[in-house]
Amino acid sequence: IALTTPGALAAIREVRAAAPAGCYVGGGTVLTVQDVDNVAEAGGQFMVTPSLAVSIQESARQGIPVLAGALTPSEAYEAMNRGATAIKLFPASIGGPGYLKALRDPFPGIPFIAVGGVGLDEAAGYWEAGAIAVGLGGPLFGAAGSGGDLAPMRGRARSFVDLADS
Repeated sequence: IALTTPGALAAIREVRAAAPAGCYVGGGTVLTVQDVDNVAEAGGQFMVTPSLAVSIQESARQGIPVLAGALTPSEAYEAMNRGATAIKLFPASIGGPGYLKALRDPFPGIPFIAVGGVGLDEAAGYWEAGAIAVGLGGPLFGAAGSGGDLAPMRGRARSFVDLADS
């Protein structure tokens, strides 16, 4: 749940309380030490940064997994040196699966998660290129993200789960 979302910390608490076993709830757009403390206090189990933020080191220091935002090889390498658990390759759509594959060649040990412009048609390509996961936003939520009909989102979610299971 992105900290840019109104009521994000309350939402993290509520979702965490209602989440079934095996469901992980975290905070996104975590930039500062205070953000890390706030998300941890709310029950967040992981952090996501959009950049090489100071929150990477603080999350690592507190033992909280952190997915650090990076696009370039230098950023990915630096994020891992700062304690990132994995790299949120963002926006992944700029280079597509081919770019991820090129990044994986010199960094085979870095876990990458493709985020930004990843839809159902692209997800398999990222997995084939070595992504450990893909992040879904607009392509999953569609109009439901702004209060629209949930039925189409449920169908897309089922399609993503089916693809991941295949």
